[in-house]
Amino acid sequence: MPEPGARAAAHAVADGFRDLPAAPPRTPGPPDGPIGWAGYDAARAAAARRTGEAESVVCGTARIGGRDVVLVSFEFGFLGGSLGERTGDLLAAAHRTARERRVPLVSLLATGGSRMQEGMRALAQLQRLTAESARTRAAGLPQVAVARDPTTGGGWAVLGAGADVVLAVEGAQIGFAGSRVRPPGADPAAYTARAQYAAGHVDAVVAPDELPARLGRLVALLAPPHPLAPVEPPGSGTTAPAELLPRSGWEAVTRARAAGRPRADAYLDAYFDVREPVSGDRCGGTDPGMLCGFGSRAGRTVAYAAQRGTRTTPAGYRTAARLIRLAGRLGVPVLTLIDTPGAANGPEDERAGAGPAIAEVFTAVATSPVPVTGLLVGEGGSGGALALAPPGNTWAVPDSYFAVIAPEGAAAILKRTPDEVPATADQLRPRPQDLAALGVTRGTVGPVVSAMRHDGAYE
Repeated sequence: MPEPGARAAAHAVADGFRDLPAAPPRTPGPPDGPIGWAGYDAARAAAARRTGEAESVVCGTARIGGRDVVLVSFEFGFLGGSLGERTGDLLAAAHRTARERRVPLVSLLATGGSRMQEGMRALAQLQRLTAESARTRAAGLPQVAVARDPTTGGGWAVLGAGADVVLAVEGAQIGFAGSRVRPPGADPAAYTARAQYAAGHVDAVVAPDELPARLGRLVALLAPPHPLAPVEPPGSGTTAPAELLPRSGWEAVTRARAAGRPRADAYLDAYFDVREPVSGDRCGGTDPGMLCGFGSRAGRTVAYAAQRGTRTTPAGYRTAARLIRLAGRLGVPVLTLIDTPGAANGPEDERAGAGPAIAEVFTAVATSPVPVTGLLVGEGGSGGALALAPPGNTWAVPDSYFAVIAPEGAAAILKRTPDEVPATADQLRPRPQDLAALGVTRGTVGPVVSAMRHDGAYE
């Protein structure tokens, strides 16, 4: 069943909703719309009586998460929430108002797509609204979409998937194809919020009763302005005592690989007061080994991209690159946590574009208009780890290492025996103190979040 009407949806997540001033009326057109669809005027009038709205969307100002926003909410009961020329007028005005007031634009979607009774004049609104979205993006303002039930057609493609961050309501039908135009025998499960999340096209699936709080936190994190100074990495106020540093290269490697070593989740939990995830590469993939999102530390918003100690897949790199680029547009500083034995390198990873995906992250870091701070918290396996390490602003914790190649791989290339791997590790100089001496990192911090004992072992 479709969700409640536009105003009920707006009042459920926002305070103080007030309609935008009425847009100037259009010059009266021909009867039954631009293509003379028989009965269109009567259908509009019936929809207005049934819903109490003049169009398929209501637009206004409101407060979400304690921040001012421009809020648009779709009325599915008005001709299936379809987009026509007048809908385009209202949505374009919402974008202009958001830019004038320098506030986020939040869209509560429930739409079946373009209005067929207006023909190509309706479909052309997708081009118009894409241009408005691009202007809002260029202004550095966040666009957050909530895909309600249903969200299909061009409305999903442009207003939903085209937003910076997308939340999907649990159980919602979401997809470019509506239920009546899908291929015969198509699995309906492929057109759901959960399926879109699994494919990396939405950032989170949220239960209806959790939506107000989740959306509120997200808007509070993304709303401008944001200080541009670099963030300090976890533990940067302290220097690691010499007795906590590994004595050899092989010890550095084994400690970084230890099962009891803290991982990214522990660092993020300790660093942030609150955080909201950004998930998916928007290309059909997700990587649970790469955590991305926005968090608040002492009232300041910080974007994060954190490896969790697994081999990072192409989807993980593309998600990190997307996060870093988004943070740059919004003016939010970035923190990266580096921890991977290396990039995933199986045949499926090569087909998925491992090389291009890693290149995306290198480029996103190198061209970021906001400061990027890195912290090596575990394994630094070759280029798959280096991609997330900003030059000149990366630190390391005691139980970490960075190497051009894993010592086992180096030994294999040099045709050495397995018992020569520890000595090869020493030759690579991968210890945290070596990295500082080589100028790869700025220094060794911590311990930050650690179960390490003073003998270098773990509890």
